[in-house]
Amino acid sequence: MTQAEIKLCSLLLQEHFGEIVEKIGVHLIRTGSQPLRVIAHDTRTSPDQVKKALCVLIQHNLVTYQVHKRGTVEYEAQCSRVLRMLRYPRYIYTAKTLYSDTGELIVEELLLNGKMTMSALVKRVADRLTETMEDGKTMDYAEVSSTFVRLADTHFVQRCPLVSPTENSEPGPPQPAPTLVINENDMYLVPKLSLIGKGKRRRSSEDDATGEPKAKRLKHSTDNKEPIPDDGIYWQANLDRFHQHFRDQAIVSAVANRMDQTSSEIVRTMLRMSEITTPSSAPFTQPLSSNEIFRSLPTGYNISKQVLDQYLTLLADDPLEFVGKSGDSGGGMYVINLHKVLGSLATATLESVVQERFGSRCARIFRLVLQKKHLEQKQVEDFAMIPAKEAKDMLYKMLSENFMLLQSIANLIERRQFETKENKRLLEKSQRVEAIIASMQATGAEEAQLQEIEEMITAPERQQIETLKRNVNKLDASEIQVDETIFLLESYIESNTKRQ
Repeated sequence: MTQAEIKLCSLLLQEHFGEIVEKIGVHLIRTGSQPLRVIAHDTRTSPDQVKKALCVLIQHNLVTYQVHKRGTVEYEAQCSRVLRMLRYPRYIYTAKTLYSDTGELIVEELLLNGKMTMSALVKRVADRLTETMEDGKTMDYAEVSSTFVRLADTHFVQRCPLVSPTENSEPGPPQPAPTLVINENDMYLVPKLSLIGKGKRRRSSEDDATGEPKAKRLKHSTDNKEPIPDDGIYWQANLDRFHQHFRDQAIVSAVANRMDQTSSEIVRTMLRMSEITTPSSAPFTQPLSSNEIFRSLPTGYNISKQVLDQYLTLLADDPLEFVGKSGDSGGGMYVINLHKVLGSLATATLESVVQERFGSRCARIFRLVLQKKHLEQKQVEDFAMIPAKEAKDMLYKMLSENFMLLQSIANLIERRQFETKENKRLLEKSQRVEAIIASMQATGAEEAQLQEIEEMITAPERQQIETLKRNVNKLDASEIQVDETIFLLESYIESNTKRQ
């Protein structure tokens, strides 16, 4: 675990969960697995606060636990899972792109809460969607449930492990911590629920339409609590499936850049057909026949079977070998060489980084070393046709400078936090004014009244807010861009490791 990774984990935990959770999480990242008593002693935190922090971290899959033979329970931080919080906006945006606003809110709620039952999730999303609709319109639970089923069918959400059913039935004292198990066949099985109802809007008043006090309403709802139909069945976002989608999108873009749009659409179709049947770690997709691919092309994509076969032959004959031919049945069997594609994407990413950092001549040397695997300094000079002194300097630069991408992200987050903190008062004022305007618009206020409220923020303050928003947006975009680079390189390293 590098210092850059620990620093980034610290910033992410503090930003998402606050100081106490950050303290406990970082302590576990630094020390490895520890029992609760030791964590409390070493961090000088009360056992009660440590328990609450661990509950939060376990709820979000950021900490795991293990029961030892002597009955002690040790907790261990999952640093790689903490770093995945960088991609939360990207996961949410992907869900929105594939499954509209409903899919977006389902994934957002799962990421915010860690784990949720389907019934609670459907109701919460329906309420949030209803609040954004015009007066008189509501979101039906059935519509949200339908989107949830589609997310489960495509494996973007999955069931969480459950307490082993035999554990509670065994005689003797209870276990110090539950054993969680999951049946692979049930991982994406959606329970049959008849969720009937519509989303509700939050009331601004403490009393409801009947004038009944809020406290009394809460007591009634507690007394008349109905059993939860899917109690104990919790769901979480399947981050590996999102990563598979990111990889597939990168492959499609690479094919489009190298060949054309039709080629990329054919590859997209092949990847879509394989997304459930091919494990994310597999070096190849499942073989697909030309006939199957033709039938699965998007509706309205007007190319003949003969043209498709020509494109598949071109893709299979390309020197990069993104697509390979694995047989002749069904008009020809084709696979996508996932490992080759990831290798090419990783190489292109590294070359662009080297060129941007050191210039085109260094990029030429870097490309040569990648192609030849091993070269002596004299060979580098000869092959790259660069004078000896320059070649030596360039090799030394590339050797001495590490590409600290994680350190870059930590710096970006710290800069964004600094910008926000420096303008905290102005941001709070802007939010208050926006809330007042939204409230007045809802009650049908006149334009002159709204204009008067808007003028509470002066022209210099408005300009300062716009500058801040531009800066924060740039920093956010930079975080995402650096993380995309890390994702490509991590995917290739993971693929290469599994092959060996």
